[in-house]
Amino acid sequence: VLDQTPFYAESGGQVGDTGTLNNQIQVTDTQKLDDVFLHHATIEQGKISIGDTVTACVDNARRLSIMRNHTATHLLQAALRKILGEHVQQQGSAVDDQRLRFDFTQPVGLSAEQKAAVEDEVNRMIQANIRVEKKAMSIEEARRTGALAFFAEKYGETVRVIHVPDFSTELCGGTHLDNTGEIKLFKIVSESAIAQGIRRIEALTGSNAEAFLTLKKQRESEEVALRQKKEQEK
Repeated sequence: VLDQTPFYAESGGQVGDTGTLNNQIQVTDTQKLDDVFLHHATIEQGKISIGDTVTACVDNARRLSIMRNHTATHLLQAALRKILGEHVQQQGSAVDDQRLRFDFTQPVGLSAEQKAAVEDEVNRMIQANIRVEKKAMSIEEARRTGALAFFAEKYGETVRVIHVPDFSTELCGGTHLDNTGEIKLFKIVSESAIAQGIRRIEALTGSNAEAFLTLKKQRESEEVALRQKKEQEK
């Protein structure tokens, strides 16, 4: 436990940060107990005692990947509401450095055309390279902006609003990018039902999305080659 920390503790669907303390202690997770941040760590060398001063370093590459997925989650909800309708409401989410998961209200599954339209809309916002605004304000002021709130979160008198001009405004305490263009690429990899009237989308961003598309293209090429070989053998 530190008196102050740059580490983000798991909250609101976003995983906790990892990193190091004094380059000797490997932080493997960060959790929160009420208002206290707990750094789960392994002491790789030396020792640590109460009252010691440490240099805390977040794994910035991992944090950036998490931010790509978190900001993309906000864009995804905006795209779903635009394509499917304003009945779409978040029912849960999970964001880490590998992927994002978004649960939302929707009575039926998305057609291939709807999924493509949602994906295209998110990528359009990414390509527009829009500045992501982060502001602290009163809950009353946030309501006046029309900010969407997480389905089961409890909010105090002061809240943080994440605003992508002309696209998305949500209450959120998580870490986010400065510009949508930093997401680079968004790709939906699955869409399914998890309960009556609740759907789930899983998606990738950045280099993970690029790797997925490359692998998909390779598999499609292999399938074409296999079909051609079978035709020749006939």
